[in-house]
Amino acid sequence: MRIELKGRNVKVPEEVEARIRRAFDVIGKQVSELAVLDVEVRQELSPTVKGRFVVTTELPLKGVTLRARGEGYELKSAVRQAADELEVQVKRHREKRRRRREARTQAAGARTEVLSQAPSESEQAA
Repeated sequence: MRIELKGRNVKVPEEVEARIRRAFDVIGKQVSELAVLDVEVRQELSPTVKGRFVVTTELPLKGVTLRARGEGYELKSAVRQAADELEVQVKRHREKRRRRREARTQAAGARTEVLSQAPSESEQAA
């Protein structure tokens, strides 16, 4: 999985970039190598919440786009929160696809079973 990192109102240092890559490494093992994860890091400039970081992630997959958001006064906690939320969504999505695939194979197996039990044309003529 490729990670595209954007920083808004904040310069993302190399150390934080490495931490972000490690945090989303687990998700990278569960999705296609061709998937692209967009991570946006921004710092709130409002005087009421000065210093708060917001991490927004977006992972487009086949048929669905998973989004997660993490907030905190420390960048590490915001990244971890977004990574945890996205990890749960990816697991749920994989499980849902697995159940659908199993249901299709069972339905196809039942259809072939019914067709094989149907009387052939020579038996019907007799």
